[in-house]
Amino acid sequence: MTLTLPFDNSYARLPARLFAEQAPTPVAAPRLLALNTELAHELGLDVDQLRSADGIAALAGNAVPDGARPIAQAYAGHQFGNWVPQLGDGRAVLLGELDTPLGRVDLQLKGAGRTPFSRGGDGRAWLGPVLREYLVSEAMHALGIPTTRALTAIATGDAVLREAPFPGAVLTRVARSHIRVGTFQYFAARGDVEALQALTDHVIARHYPQVDGPWGLLDAVIDAQAQLVAKWMSVGFIHGVMNTDNMSVAGDTIDYGPCAFMDAYHPDRVFSSIDQFGRYAYARQPDIAAWNLAQLASSLLPLLGDEAPAIERATAMIHAFPTRFGDHWLALFRAKLGLHTPRDGDADLIGSLLDRMAAGQADFTLTFRGLADGAARSQFSDPAMFDQWAELWNRRRGDDRPDIAPDLDRVNPAIIPRNHRIEEVIQAALADDLAPFHALHAALKTPFTDHPDFREPPAPDEVVQATFCGT
Repeated sequence: MTLTLPFDNSYARLPARLFAEQAPTPVAAPRLLALNTELAHELGLDVDQLRSADGIAALAGNAVPDGARPIAQAYAGHQFGNWVPQLGDGRAVLLGELDTPLGRVDLQLKGAGRTPFSRGGDGRAWLGPVLREYLVSEAMHALGIPTTRALTAIATGDAVLREAPFPGAVLTRVARSHIRVGTFQYFAARGDVEALQALTDHVIARHYPQVDGPWGLLDAVIDAQAQLVAKWMSVGFIHGVMNTDNMSVAGDTIDYGPCAFMDAYHPDRVFSSIDQFGRYAYARQPDIAAWNLAQLASSLLPLLGDEAPAIERATAMIHAFPTRFGDHWLALFRAKLGLHTPRDGDADLIGSLLDRMAAGQADFTLTFRGLADGAARSQFSDPAMFDQWAELWNRRRGDDRPDIAPDLDRVNPAIIPRNHRIEEVIQAALADDLAPFHALHAALKTPFTDHPDFREPPAPDEVVQATFCGT
């Protein structure tokens, strides 16, 4: 008997060239490591069924659930600015779609084995990146940032060879969809207007039913990305690999590879070991989002009408992205400073604080959290740098709500999934100890509550300087 879920498979009903039929590859000895019971309940799923032997077998890839139609999706993309005409799901299999109280979602197995798009890879994932994505994606959700979610992490009993053999794992990922800018690029590059139209109609129906045609879709995706990246910036998050194949048209954070949250703030901070030139540094994320959106606009041109006027209009929309992003960014950072009434000069006040934080090696999260209780100044190598800025801040606040501490604590998290804590979790899990994973996951569910055990930045010998894709 296998797991039964009420799957629909609308993407698999699109033209066959949008995907490849692909069942997951079975694993040796599946074992449940983590089940996100809160998410399961939110989705209306039976937790006991997911925990059962049949549920574990299905979510490890050893059995295809009843009603599922597993596929690997086709897409292309610009990776670090370089065009790759065929990428696709090289280690992931989409089981199908579920209509849930949260809306329609994809259920995907990441690390489910080779597909026609694997390009020589083994299609597998090892334990470390699976636990990293589980923790970071769930932390992002708790912070109110649109994201894919993690439903289960399952050990496979198989070794995965990277720089050394590591224990394998499969992540069950929940997403509003897995359609990317690179999905549109794939068909535009092939001149396949029929598939491009079918994809556009599907995305509008699924994500933006209020919009009219490809122009409306482009406008909606631009705004969704402007909001998303502004939210990343507001919590010090660095995606690390903003390739066009890692940019969801639904406006969700997707593909957590060498991602990280900053400890000490610096606008040029990079963690990804493969981002040697800082293309995806913290402060460059808005520019990269605009660049990626320009690739989406170019891909939609065959559907946008007369070429010259369409190019001019689409170009104007992309050029408006910085303003749209800036409006969202300014609103978020005003809230982080407890400024309730917009005034001229607010952007300069925020920028001055960030400049001082960079010069003073101040922790991003704890500086903003410390604005509520006066602890922010202790984050600076020279507290006088903060004191000078605080005079301007207090003057700007004026008659704005005198007791803003509760407001600040509602928007400035006390904890984030810090790199050194995630590394501790992974090392413990490699020794078959999942207690640190569960403890950190529990704390990250309530990031605006103080959790002293997970609050502090790393000691000098705990600093993680680089993160890796490693899946």
